[in-house]
Amino acid sequence: MSSIEKTHDTHAAVIVSDDDSAGGFITVKGARVHNLKNISVKIPRNKLTVITGVSGSGKSSLAFDTLFAEGQRRYLESLPAYTRQFLDKIDRPDVDSVRGLSPAIAIEQHSSEAGPRSTLATATELHDYMRVLFASIGVPHCPCCDKVVEAASAEKIVEKILDSPDGTKLTLLAPLRRKASVPGKIKSKAVVAEAERAGFVRVRIDGETYVMEELPKIDETTGHDIEAVVDRIVVKPDIRRRVTDSVELAMQRANGSICILRQRPGEEEVLENYSERFECPDCGISFDKLEPSSFSFNSHKGACPACEGLGMEAFFDPALVVPDKSLSLADGAVAPWKRGPKRLVSSLNMMLRSVAAWQGVDTATPWRELPEKTRDVIMYGSNGEEFPITRKVRGNIRRSKQAFEGVIPNLERRLRESESEGMKTILRSYMSRRECRTCGGTRYKPEVLSSRIPHGDGDEKNIADLLSMPVAELRGWVSTLPLNAGESLVAANIVSGLVERLDFLVNVGLGYLTGDRASSTLSGGEMQRIRLAAQIGQGLSGIMYVLDEPTIGLHPHDNAMLIAMLRRLQRSGNTLIVVEHDEAMIREADYVVDIGPGAGRGGGEVVFAGPATELALCEASPTANFLNGKEKPFAPGRRKPDGRFLNVRNARKHNLHGVDAKFPLGCITVVTGVSGSGKSSLVDDVLCSNLSGYLARPYKKRGDYEFVDCDGVDGVDMVNKVIVIDKSPLGRSSRSNALTYTGAFDDVRKLFASTPAAKTRGYTQSRFSFNVKGGRCEVCRGDGRISFEMSFLPNVTITCEQCGGHRYNRETLEVRYAGHNIADVLEMTVHEALDLFKPLPKIARRIQTLDDVGLGYMPLGQPVSMLSGGEAQRLRLSAELARPPEKHTVYILDEPTTGLHFIDVRRLMMILARLRDAGHSVIIIEHNPDVMSAADWIVDMGPGGGDAGGRVVACGPPENVASCPESLTAPWLRL
Repeated sequence: MSSIEKTHDTHAAVIVSDDDSAGGFITVKGARVHNLKNISVKIPRNKLTVITGVSGSGKSSLAFDTLFAEGQRRYLESLPAYTRQFLDKIDRPDVDSVRGLSPAIAIEQHSSEAGPRSTLATATELHDYMRVLFASIGVPHCPCCDKVVEAASAEKIVEKILDSPDGTKLTLLAPLRRKASVPGKIKSKAVVAEAERAGFVRVRIDGETYVMEELPKIDETTGHDIEAVVDRIVVKPDIRRRVTDSVELAMQRANGSICILRQRPGEEEVLENYSERFECPDCGISFDKLEPSSFSFNSHKGACPACEGLGMEAFFDPALVVPDKSLSLADGAVAPWKRGPKRLVSSLNMMLRSVAAWQGVDTATPWRELPEKTRDVIMYGSNGEEFPITRKVRGNIRRSKQAFEGVIPNLERRLRESESEGMKTILRSYMSRRECRTCGGTRYKPEVLSSRIPHGDGDEKNIADLLSMPVAELRGWVSTLPLNAGESLVAANIVSGLVERLDFLVNVGLGYLTGDRASSTLSGGEMQRIRLAAQIGQGLSGIMYVLDEPTIGLHPHDNAMLIAMLRRLQRSGNTLIVVEHDEAMIREADYVVDIGPGAGRGGGEVVFAGPATELALCEASPTANFLNGKEKPFAPGRRKPDGRFLNVRNARKHNLHGVDAKFPLGCITVVTGVSGSGKSSLVDDVLCSNLSGYLARPYKKRGDYEFVDCDGVDGVDMVNKVIVIDKSPLGRSSRSNALTYTGAFDDVRKLFASTPAAKTRGYTQSRFSFNVKGGRCEVCRGDGRISFEMSFLPNVTITCEQCGGHRYNRETLEVRYAGHNIADVLEMTVHEALDLFKPLPKIARRIQTLDDVGLGYMPLGQPVSMLSGGEAQRLRLSAELARPPEKHTVYILDEPTTGLHFIDVRRLMMILARLRDAGHSVIIIEHNPDVMSAADWIVDMGPGGGDAGGRVVACGPPENVASCPESLTAPWLRL
């Protein structure tokens, strides 16, 4: 029995039979997930398959919501019922059958939000290997004196003593007191008296040996080093028994420690300290034996006690305490002392006036003009110095001479003592985070950082040193680590495993990242490649890997490297299914499934399924038309700069090496370069941050703005507004949709509330909201669906029987505008809604922007949580376009082509060109060749990533960049 899949070209017809899985295929029959139109398709096993198509066509619905979801569901249902009750339930996808599935692993763009303790090293097992490595061959040192610390048994100490030549004089001492470790806690006289009662004849005090009867007067006000003389020996044959007895006695009396005065024949006397504990005998500092858990900042054994392993600490930031330096004390320059109970505020400001009078300054003087000493006294106190202070206590004025606490110590005390969560929230608003001053941001205890691995030529590294290295540099350090015979037995396998994982990271283009890089600061593409490297390191076979655009954030120059890594995974006996739009990835695939031909209701069909070499022959495929040149990318007319520039001077954030960069106003500028070259640091962290900070200030005070991480940005005075369109999540709520996100739903609800039927019934705008009681269906609470938890089965979601999935009660749905109720509007596509609301410009303008960005097919009520990556990006752009334009706006976009097909990229460039032609400026961080070639101006960062990047390789019109021999972007410009 077989079925023939309907396509738009006979060449693309796919025969799906029941025995295809036996022939090495995954067969899908009757998939109806989301917008898939009952499709059937076969995908070869153990091959690299690319699923492509326009944004919203159903690619992710097939790859993730059908294939991966069904693979995961079957695996979970194979587990015992007792185990399944502790696991999340996965609903069965709407598909007739899926045959030939392997265990499935998804490597997506986004994952659960990374915590503050997650780093590149912890996410890739590098940290685990390094912890074991340091516990195995790390050499502990004293955090104070930096001497090697080792635990020595009595037997080992005896062997060291007997290793001396005959005639060596030894004095064995039991250290009873160390002034460095217990100053003032133990009385020296008591220690000496105890030694005398124990039968010792001599003691050594501060390096001098005395007979008990001839002890000098001991001064208890100062500390002393006191050792009991246990034995005096001259090394000769047959003294092992005596030495052993004396060593054991000394260590017994000194709690595991012993001191030895050794004088070899003809040499000076030398003092040697030993301990059976991990303790510095000189400093008296002891710590537990360092184990693998000791080198983890997620364990109390290794975490810095000050920041608890976070590497950052909260502090009251003077810049937030005094946010406006143009204000005076009388005007309320100290912001936290303007908020709170009236009596408290009055008393605090009365104290400020007293401080000003003591310092001889006028309270009307702007903060920035106050002497530095005065500002320091106000912020941190008078350091114990007393002066006349006037303050109000319980309504009474009191004058006294006392020290001033200081604003910041006052805030710290109030935060510590306050029992009000509301007050604590207010106080924390004046706090920032900074590198922990105790551990220097390394996250570790001092004794952990004092354990180092020697690398020859005096090169010793602790675990924080290694984690701060770029991965490529760390690989070189570890691979050349010299190990002696004993260390090789213990650590050879650890080193090889570490090198192997470092190789994987370098091979997926992440060699510029450091091991201590926080996971929360990594891009979606970087995180996806990290997970890809981790999977390669597992060495699994027989797995179905489903990847979501692994080329995101990757420069075209590096695509070959990524494809090679995917091939390595495939050659290990795995099936790779990649959702992708990148041309190089499509051409390199073994098999291509093109979903389309359009998006939303116009998609969901298999346009082509077959070998990649045959895709170009499919005339019905939009993808094929771009690959074979029948369709061209949008090329807006090039605009030359008119002399107005945003000029960033000496940018020095992260890896930027004092960069100067020019961004022409009124143009489309693309900032490109390999991963880690400094694009986001330049655009987001320097340019955008300073633009936003400058424009946030009142107009008359913008001249006082202090630029951050650069010497300045020339031309900011020509900008009226900055809008950032990034890749942050839109939300996971099923109640948020295109209408609510763009703000058009408020106007729609007002429209329905203004109808005669609504006015007659007294319905207000809130009646037409599905989020509040009144007009919504209370059975499903306005969700339209009801979920049932099944104890040992996947959750079941059904359409609400009361409202039929319309979300509203019957009375609300009786109110109509132009024959449509509010539920009808939510079910309309953007195209349909435009026809309905054409007479209403305010609503039509917002909906029109959705159509302009290519979302005309999308139902207005579709939850944003169900949107693809490309749809989410365009919805955000639509919301920004719907806002009234400013005189001159700078639009900053971070890789807007994420999830976009060639057609979608062309449409995006048309919109951006429209913004440019309206007089605005567009700055894009991007690698897409079509976008780079359509730019008016290119800033090419590099030449490499990390420390090898951070420079402007080429800057100017695309023609100039294309002629730059040092530019890795030049070969990919299509001019």
